[in-house]
Amino acid sequence: MSTETEQQAEAIGRWMEQEDKFARLLDIKLESIKPGYARASLVVRPDMLNAVKVTQGGVTFTLADFAFAAASNSHGITSLALSTTLSFPGSSQEGDRLIAEAREENTTRRTGLYTIEVKTSEGRLVGLFTGTVFRRSDKVTEWMKNKADPGS
Repeated sequence: MSTETEQQAEAIGRWMEQEDKFARLLDIKLESIKPGYARASLVVRPDMLNAVKVTQGGVTFTLADFAFAAASNSHGITSLALSTTLSFPGSSQEGDRLIAEAREENTTRRTGLYTIEVKTSEGRLVGLFTGTVFRRSDKVTEWMKNKADPGS
């Protein structure tokens, strides 16, 4: 893999981290990105708990979905989810640091298949997410430029 390809993935990931409003609301941090791979994390806050004091499923889903989006868009082609599933083999609680690792399993010109594991910092699996994306014809850099251009 070329350095240019890795630099493009890094630039896209940082842009997504800044522009994804819901990820920012949850204080999701992009820890690592390269083409077809992303790792993101968050710390579970009291306002992220459900009624029985475990992490609300939507929080786990959003963390996995953000890692999925970063990994699938890291190639520079705008990629949007076609389908996703999430299983909850465990739970987490306030103060836990959750880490989502997205890995590309298969890719074609028009689709991509990803597996995302969400674990606590101790390595306990709390979410297993799979997702398929559709790759559009537009480039992510076009979206990045449009945001940078105040006249658009």
